[in-house]
Amino acid sequence: MLIYIYLSVIMSLSGLLVFASKRKHLLIMLLSLEFIVISIYLNLLLFLSQMHYDYFFSMFYLTMSVCEGALGLSVLVLMIRTWGNDYIMTFSFLW
Repeated sequence: MLIYIYLSVIMSLSGLLVFASKRKHLLIMLLSLEFIVISIYLNLLLFLSQMHYDYFFSMFYLTMSVCEGALGLSVLVLMIRTWGNDYIMTFSFLW
């Protein structure tokens, strides 16, 4: 059980590292955010199984994370259709 906790911490830290270092492309940022969401989901499942709770909250969390992923993908498609790329640093309206 301890190895799964270490795995989720390593997954979270590696997702945060990629998110912080690759901040030029929106697609890579969205992928790293989804990786962080998966690691948090693994952490949530470990906690719920350790405490012998019901897994209803994990289904609610998955639903919200899918909605977040779909919203991020729609923003990415809108940006690519409008400006032709997903480089965040080229947009002056964000800063």
